[in-house]
Amino acid sequence: MRPERHDEGGGGGLLVPMEWMYAEYIADELLRTGDLMPPTTLEYRAGRDALALTIFLSEGAVGGPGGVARMDEWRTLTEYGTGWREWVCHQLDLLETRVFQAERTGTAVHDPDLELALAAWRWLEETELLAPDLDAMGPPGGDPLVAGRGGAERYEEEGPQVWTPAWQLGLPLGHLAIHLF
Repeated sequence: MRPERHDEGGGGGLLVPMEWMYAEYIADELLRTGDLMPPTTLEYRAGRDALALTIFLSEGAVGGPGGVARMDEWRTLTEYGTGWREWVCHQLDLLETRVFQAERTGTAVHDPDLELALAAWRWLEETELLAPDLDAMGPPGGDPLVAGRGGAERYEEEGPQVWTPAWQLGLPLGHLAIHLF
């Protein structure tokens, strides 16, 4: 789906990022249906953005006769160990290359969908969230910083905490939401 143009009074126009908005809407619905966490949290945003990128970059909507196949594709793309980050980078590079080539030929059209997708990816890459350290083995070796603020008491309650890129937290959240749908 190409961005829609709404002309107001004859001059210029507004390009509406329909593809991105649709992908974000589907991602939001999946997360809300899964009821995994409050929509006001950064973790929720990470899950929504990771799912929206997956939906947007896989170039397909959930509606229609292929809806189940699309959900299966998204589930496969978001599985642990699938190289989701590399896939996202590759897909975004392809889209940026198309825009660059269109600029060189003079047929470029401003693409607000791509801009929003790139902004979401930057946020997912650059934002770090405090999350449980799933790779930690055993109790911390006496270093209270390993367990985060609160030392051993916090470790016993929540386990060790680490700062992790938002996408690493959002991706499994999105994957779980797809499974629960």
